[in-house]
Order: sequence, then C-alpha cells, then structure tokens
Amino acid sequence: MAEEIRMPALSPTMTEGTLAKWLVKEGDEITAGMVIAEIETDKATMEVEAVDEGTLAKILVAEGTQNVAVNSLIAVLAEEGEDPASLELPAAATSAPAAPAPTPASAPVAAPVAVPTPTPAPVAAPTPAPVAAPAVSPAVSSAVSSGARVFASPLAKRLAAQNDINLSSLTGSGPYGRIIKADIDATLAGGMTRPATATATATATATATAASAGSSGGRFVPHSAMRRTIAARLQQSKQDAPHFYLSVDCEIDTLLAARKALNEKAPEGVKISVNDMVIRASAMALKAVPDVNGWFEEEGCRYFDTADICMAVALDGGLITPIIPAVETLGLAEISQKSKDLAKRARDGKLAPEEYTGGGFTISNLGMFGVKEFSAVINPPQGAILAVGAGTQRPVVKDGQLSIATVMTVTLSCDHRIIDGALGAQWLQAFKGYIEQPVTMLL
Repeated sequence: MAEEIRMPALSPTMTEGTLAKWLVKEGDEITAGMVIAEIETDKATMEVEAVDEGTLAKILVAEGTQNVAVNSLIAVLAEEGEDPASLELPAAATSAPAAPAPTPASAPVAAPVAVPTPTPAPVAAPTPAPVAAPAVSPAVSSAVSSGARVFASPLAKRLAAQNDINLSSLTGSGPYGRIIKADIDATLAGGMTRPATATATATATATATAASAGSSGGRFVPHSAMRRTIAARLQQSKQDAPHFYLSVDCEIDTLLAARKALNEKAPEGVKISVNDMVIRASAMALKAVPDVNGWFEEEGCRYFDTADICMAVALDGGLITPIIPAVETLGLAEISQKSKDLAKRARDGKLAPEEYTGGGFTISNLGMFGVKEFSAVINPPQGAILAVGAGTQRPVVKDGQLSIATVMTVTLSCDHRIIDGALGAQWLQAFKGYIEQPVTMLL
C-alpha cells in the first residue's frame, strides 16, 4: 500500500509554505532519515527528511509551487515489492487540488502560545474540495460551466482569477499536466488577450488614472509567506496591545572608550559592537527590573527568570528575530559571537524553529542606518521592545556649561496591559545607568 508524504509543519506559525526543491526524483530509493526536499517557510528554508523507506512512486507537487498547505499530500512512496507504475494512488492524490490553508488576509494567525518554547498546534488536513472565490471572473466561470476539469495549483487558480485567464485554454507544465504559477506567468508575459470584463475595465481605468498622474503604474510583488506573517502578527500587535512609548537620551562616550579598550584586548576574530553592549545592558536591566521581562496572557502575566533577548535582523523581503538565551550569563565576547552567528544563519535561512520562537524582550537597532530616533512595534506576545537610534554628537549642558557629547536616543515601546508607565521608566533608568557606566554591567 502506498505511503503518503505530506507537507510538514516546520515552525509554530507555519500554515503553508513553498516546496522550493526536490532533492530526489521519481523512482529513487528512499531511506528513513534521507533528506528529500527543501521547504521555504515563513521564516527560513529547511530540509525535509523521509520518515519511511521505499521507492518514490509519484511526486504530486512540483518544486517551486507556492502556498502548499500544511498536511497536504505532496508525494507517494511505494513499499518494498510494490510496482510504482501500477500503484493505486490515495484518493487525495487523484481528487481536485486541495484548497490552501487560510492566509493572514482571511484568517488571523494562531494565537501566541503560553510557554517560552511553544510547540506547533495540530493542523487539520486540507479539504480536497476546491474553494469557491467570492467573485469569479467570466473567464474562469466559462471553464467551470463547460464541465472541463482543470488541474491547477491554488496559486495558479488565484492568479488566473485575478487576471481573467481561462485555465481550460492552458497546458500545464507541472506534474501530470497540472497548471502551476509558471504557466500563468508565461501566459501573462506572452501578452495573452483577456476578455473585457468589468474587472479588466476597472484595472484599465486605474492604470490610465495612474498614467495621467505621471506614474508608470509601478510593479506588483505577490506577498511571500514571511511578509504575510509579519503583516498579520504586527497588525495583531497594534490592535491587541495598547502601545505607549518612553524615550531617553544616553551619553555613550564612556561606552565607546570601553568598547575600544575591550577590542584591543579581545582574542583574534572577536570584535565587540555597540549593539552587543546594548544587548548586555538590556539583559542586566531586565534582571534589575524583572516585571518588564514577561508576556500578557488572558488568564494572567507570565514572567521569565532568564533574559532571553531577541534581536531584529533585516532580511530580503522581511525580518526575523533570533533569540540569544540567558544573556545575563554571557560575557560580551560570547554575545558578539552568538549575535554574529545568528544573524548570518538568519540571512541564509538556516535557523532552527527554536532559535526564533519565544523570547521575552526584543531589540531593534537602526543606528547603523543613521536613524536618530524611532518607535518600534512590539513583537507579540512580548511586553516590550527597545528601539535604538544612532549615536551622534550633540550639545549638552553639564553643571551649567555647554559641552559636546555622543548621545544615543532609545525608545521603549510598552504593552500597557502588563507594563505601566512608572515600570517602563524604571527599566529605562536602569538601562541608561548600565550604558553610561558600562563597567557596572560587567559586575
């Protein structure tokens, strides 16, 4: 009997992903633990290992296919002694393509878990029946009403509906003639004439309006899984968490001098950054004011014993917040090495889910881009995030005398459900003390 290979859930927030690459082909012998595919999730590209052994009989989802729902059937494995050519496919493999899992545009992301290291919630198997779109273009309607059965990926169907393309007129390049996104792109690139529907007329009117305003119409980039997740989680954060903001100026001349002295004595390959010292100072402030180190939950507030700090890392098309656990136990050299390693692997898409899931506090630093001051959106379900600006020379008054100092402005965004104004101010004062007297954060 055929063994089913299904789309795995590789992170707690994953509801769908892109089947980026097959590392095996039909007819190959598969062993348990063998890496068979690469899956792009909302956070990273990860390898998928086979859990059974046998012969890869059928690949049902072509590499490059986007929006593949978690738990949907992607391949079939023949057991020992079975003939792959005469294998009877599971019903799900011969039925219409499964509907994609709800995206953040139509359904909220899963609620944040209530433990520092959450586990993925079970995901229901996708329903094999196709989903009816709210408004179907005449081109798609004609294909349906004609009785023709069209095999197409969910993404290809959606793009066809948006562009009034008759799927029954296309020949698919996917497995067994299935129409995939590449076929829609090729059709659009070939300049296919589409019917003059109300949708097309509205699009043409909008384009003409943009052109009359001196615009070329711009370009359209479909949302990646990462961008959809970012949009959903930060919209949820702004809607659910009542944000308030506290800013303070920190003089960092002493910190810069200490950093220079430390780097002169550091082992080869270690270079401590201002951000490393900000991470250390934040951890010490969290230990000094522990009520900031927590999450708001419906039944109560959860507080953490260790300073597990997330650092925002910019990626192409989004960002990710890998975690440095128990920062208060690390020296500056260790923080420097860990932060560089996490940032590199984040940009390469090689982080494990536990390396970016959880954490009690986040730091977002845009100082390297010359940004003087900004406010960040809280990373749910955390209670606060620190926005760090650039250190710049500014006039300051000391003992009635005007002088010049290097000043860095930081802004703490707080969730008022768990952090009150006075509590946030206490944390900022503790942080400022460690930054301005960096020797104290080494005690």
